[in-house]
Parts: sequence; C-alpha cells; structure tokens
Amino acid sequence: MNNLTTGKVSTTLLKFAIPFLMSSLLQALYGAADLFVVGQYADSAAVSAVAIGSQFMQTITGIILGISMGGTVLIAKRIGENNFEKAATAIGSLSLLLIITALILTPLILLLTTPITHLMHTPTEAFGFTQQYITLCALGIPFIVGYNAVSGIFRGLGDSKTPVYFVLIACIINVIVDIILVKGFNMGAMGAAIATISAQGISFFIALAYMVKKGFRFEMNRTHFKPHKESLKYILMVGLPLAVQDALVNISFLIITAVINTMGLIASAAVGVVEKLIVFAMLPPTAFGSAISAMTAQNLGAKETKRLNKILYYGIIYSLIFGVLATLYSQFYPQTLTSIFSNDPQVITVAGLYLKSFSIDCIMVSFVFCLNGYFSGQGKSTICLIHSMIATFIFRIPLTYLISKIEGVSLYELGFAAPISTFASIIICFSYLLWLNKQNQKKQQTQEI
Repeated sequence: MNNLTTGKVSTTLLKFAIPFLMSSLLQALYGAADLFVVGQYADSAAVSAVAIGSQFMQTITGIILGISMGGTVLIAKRIGENNFEKAATAIGSLSLLLIITALILTPLILLLTTPITHLMHTPTEAFGFTQQYITLCALGIPFIVGYNAVSGIFRGLGDSKTPVYFVLIACIINVIVDIILVKGFNMGAMGAAIATISAQGISFFIALAYMVKKGFRFEMNRTHFKPHKESLKYILMVGLPLAVQDALVNISFLIITAVINTMGLIASAAVGVVEKLIVFAMLPPTAFGSAISAMTAQNLGAKETKRLNKILYYGIIYSLIFGVLATLYSQFYPQTLTSIFSNDPQVITVAGLYLKSFSIDCIMVSFVFCLNGYFSGQGKSTICLIHSMIATFIFRIPLTYLISKIEGVSLYELGFAAPISTFASIIICFSYLLWLNKQNQKKQQTQEI
C-alpha cells in the first residue's frame, strides 16, 4: 500500500499518475493493435468493422470501468482512514458487484449483436465482419470485468504500478496473435477479435493468480466476499453515475458513428481511424483524472482537505502540457498520424481533416477529466453524469447531425462538434467547483465557531 496523503502534492501525484498513464497507453496499444494490423493486411470493410465493433465494446468497457472506479474510490477512502476491516469489505463487495455485471452483460450483448450492428448503420460491406467481431469480443466480457476488478483493487490500495504489467502482457499477446491470424491466416476482423479475447483471458488469469499469491497487508477472507449494504451503496453511488456517463458518452460516439456511416465507407473508416488516435491523445488527462480520484479519496479519508485543490490544480497543469502538444501536432502533420491505421490514400486524407478539428478537444478534456476525478474522489460523481448528458445530448449529437445535413460538408466541419460540447462541460464543472468551495468554506467557518 502506498500513502498518498503525505509529501509534495505535485511530486506524489506525478509518481502515482505515471503508472496510470503507462497502463492506459498499453491498453490503447492493445486496442489499436487490431485496427493497425487489419489496416495493413485487410481491406477497408474489415477496417470499418473493427472500428465500429471496438467502439461498441468500448461502451461496455466504460460501464465496467465506472463501477470499478467506485470501488477504487471506496478502498482508497478506507485506506486513508486506516480502517482495514472496511477496506477488506469494500474489496469483497466490489468483486461481487462486478461478477454480477459480467453475468448480465455477456448474454445480453450476445443476444443483441445483430440489432446493434443494424442500429449503427454499418456499411453493407462491413456488416458481417462487424457481427463476427462484436460476438467474439462479447465472449471476453468476463475477462474485461476480472482485469478491471483486480486493477481497481490495486489502485485503491495506492498501487498503480502492478496493473501496468498485466496490460503489458495482454498487449504483447494481442499483437502476436493479431499478426498470426490476420496476416498469416488472412482472418481479417474475426482474427482480430480472437486475438483480443485470448489476450484478455490470459492477462486476467495471471492478474488473479498474482493477487491471490501476494495477498494483502491486512486480513482478507471468505467472510468479506458477501453483500455489504454500506459498501455496495457507496460503490454504486460513485460508480454508477460514472458508468452511466461513460456509457452515454460512448453511445453518443456510436450515434455519431451511425450518422457518419451514412456518408459512406471511406468516411466510416476515416472516423474509426481518428477515434483510435484520439484515444491515445486523451490518455494523459484520463490517467491524471483517475490518479486524482484515488488520491483525493485517500486524502479525504485522512482529513487532509487542504491538499485537495492542489491535487486538482497540478493534475490540470500536467494534462494541459500533453493536450496542447497533441493539438498542435495534429494541426500541422495530421496525415502522418492517420496513415498509421490505414494504407488507403482516401481514408488517410479524409481522416486527416477530421483529426485537425477534433484534436482541439484534447485541450478541453484536460480540464473536464481532471475535474471529474476530483469530484468522484469526493463521492460526488453525479455532477459528472449531469454535465456529460448536457454536453452530449444537447450539444454534440445535435450539432453532428445538423452539420452532416449541410450540402457539401466534410468531416473537418463535423470534427468541431466535440470541442464545442466539451466547452459546455467546462462551464458547468467550474460553476459547480466554485459552489462546492463556497459550501466547504461555510462548513469550516461553522466548525470554527
């Protein structure tokens, strides 16, 4: 267990966040490997299928991550309080909750694969490949759940390094199997899906075995693996809004993808390429947001409230450094990036235009992701859901739809919908932050009296 309540805030946050960033980078490489290999050794229909299928699976992963984050925050809070008995109960409750999640999601997605593929307006050429990809990846949901449960537990304990090794293993396995099946056996999207679930399964079992062997520094036994009302309530209070938020954001991506899919196969493939690139560009704010959440929870549990605003401040600064650099590079050399995931000249050019406008969002989310982590760490994740719904369903989706209906419009104009909607989130988040700080000041003044 690592203590995140002492030492210089800027240094402690950076040391804790870097493994988060490495883990996120490896996960992104793991996810991008499918698209990269398929882009090099298969046609645009397979590229479109993997792009659409992986975008949908990201929605499922987001739900799991949200619930897992609720557990991470509670575990970190209990560690900050030095209440190891309740920390053990939190671990058991998180495990049970995620097992139930896997049992619900896996058969549900398998049953809905064909309707989902239809709803996304998948191009005819890519329809069958997309069905295959989603069906096979759905079989790996229990492994995704298991990995995120183990990682969430370690991070709640203040250990952000160990999960990096599990993702590294998955990444290596995925790339190797991708090359064997897609290049060697010409299996296209199906080969990419098989590689994905194989890597997920092996990584999860290694992670589970490691956790069981290592154990914990406090007592942990079977009695802790039972429903505990207080723990489940807190995990759901924090995790459910985050899960719903992530699901809605990803659903919005699916809706936007469906809108753009009506523009043809090239546009569909181009958007898939850019979404993979944006995942990499947004890794730093995502990592710092997650680190802020766990660190805020520990400090709150230890009653080190004076450190909270500093944690947020440094998180935003670190995130902005990466966000500004990503945006600037995308403005001047977009096609050097889009060519990584496609060898089709048309796809590369169209994707480059979309990336130029979309990439501005990398600066915007540096604020939003860090603020989300700050609020979640204090158990106030509902605001994250509220601003996300407003930004997504009042701004981004309507803007994308309206712009797409303009005659002669290109993906360049469509890309601006993302930063505009995120700016709306920034306004809401900072307004809530000011209100929250005023409330905290009033409480402190009341306690002093």
